[in-house]
Amino acid sequence: MGTEFGALNVIFTEFYYWVTVVMMFLIHVGFCTYEVGVSRRKNHMKTLMKNAMVIPVVGVTFYLFGWWFYSAMVNGPGITGGIVTARFAEPWNELMGAHLGGKPAGSDITEADTALWARLNGVFWAAFLLFSWTTASIVSGSIIERVRSGAFWLIAVMLGSVTWIIDAAWGWHPAGWMVQILGYHDAYASGVVHAIAGGTCLAVLINLGPRIGKFRPDGTPRNIPPQNPWLVCIGLFLIYTGFWGFYAACNIPIFDIQAGDGVFYSATNIYLQATTLSAITFNFIMALCGGLMAAYVMSKGDPYWTFSGGLAGVIAASAGNDLYHPIQAMFVGAIVVAVIYKLHFWVERRFKIDDAVGAVAVHGYAGFLGVCVAGVLLWGYPSSPDALLGHAEPWPQITPWGNFAGAVIMFWVLGFIPGYALSWILKHFGLLRIPREVELAGLDHTGFATVAREDDEMRAVLAREAQAPAE
Repeated sequence: MGTEFGALNVIFTEFYYWVTVVMMFLIHVGFCTYEVGVSRRKNHMKTLMKNAMVIPVVGVTFYLFGWWFYSAMVNGPGITGGIVTARFAEPWNELMGAHLGGKPAGSDITEADTALWARLNGVFWAAFLLFSWTTASIVSGSIIERVRSGAFWLIAVMLGSVTWIIDAAWGWHPAGWMVQILGYHDAYASGVVHAIAGGTCLAVLINLGPRIGKFRPDGTPRNIPPQNPWLVCIGLFLIYTGFWGFYAACNIPIFDIQAGDGVFYSATNIYLQATTLSAITFNFIMALCGGLMAAYVMSKGDPYWTFSGGLAGVIAASAGNDLYHPIQAMFVGAIVVAVIYKLHFWVERRFKIDDAVGAVAVHGYAGFLGVCVAGVLLWGYPSSPDALLGHAEPWPQITPWGNFAGAVIMFWVLGFIPGYALSWILKHFGLLRIPREVELAGLDHTGFATVAREDDEMRAVLAREAQAPAE
């Protein structure tokens, strides 16, 4: 903040992230809206409140320890080094509160720390927090109408404040060990956000079991259609809008990418590689178009799967959308959507998995395949501009095997295994699934019994008044 340009850069960056966070909030609005639209009327309020309470549950835990994981765990730890000191992310540190920079009050940080983090810490933290809410909301939709709210919130804390942010430290940080060793590239989080959430969904669904009546006695699935397609449509369009803000939040708006041998300011992706908002706008829209067209054809015009396919198309292309040509982004979105649509129904029939919103396919399978495709199409590109970070040895290039290994880590190692372990423990203590009689009656009739009784009383009073003779 010592020069006019420096001050403008910092303040613009602060405002940039603040705006993207506001846009990303629409993702959570969209998830709440479309999950209610999918659920049956007897479960509307519980479905809404289960997902709405992700905001405080994950928000508080991400403040207390989630944000610290991102900088502290880049080396594994134990793979390329130990735990990294991240004072600015410790909840008791002065930089985790209101701050204007200058000389620090304590001895654990320096003036250089305050110059970097005083105005940026909160907006960076909020951007990553919105990603955390997204991962939890992905799981929320898949398990509606049968999960205990408390069990879901525990799963949300594990995923939103622990496992996903560790995978971000590993593969979505310019110094992450997966970038250093595997050459992993996932610019807009096909794997880092979506594959891990999809893997967690699949694990929880296995332990949770299907909704009552989902499968016939012969094992064939019944279709339980969305109860309010208009809410579903609005919700998914809000998610599209918020996802566009998500893309912008994955970029650093102004960065000197030639700091070592010159001056060249540009926007960069999360790995500090130069890109532009123009490029990612082309690719976001073309991937959305490819996904919508493929899903429309595959589903024969089914509205729910058409809109979901648009989202899946963006997710599939996100790993490489900083470097793809727009036509590549369109075809990646279209082809992956065609595959995951078929895969969803095959898994449903073969393994009796009742995913109420198709989240495992739309997020998990699309994210996994998107990372793998990026490894092939971007084969040979640098994984990160290591010279900017002071590394003497160049890091690996992007490769198919490096990105495949990364996709396995995201979906299976950090997604499925922890999700299965936690949901299995909850299941064996009787804390995962609601009782059968509650599921049949509806969560709202039991969870909001007082409101239901008062509504019944009001209807009875109004009926009596309507039948009473006029005075």
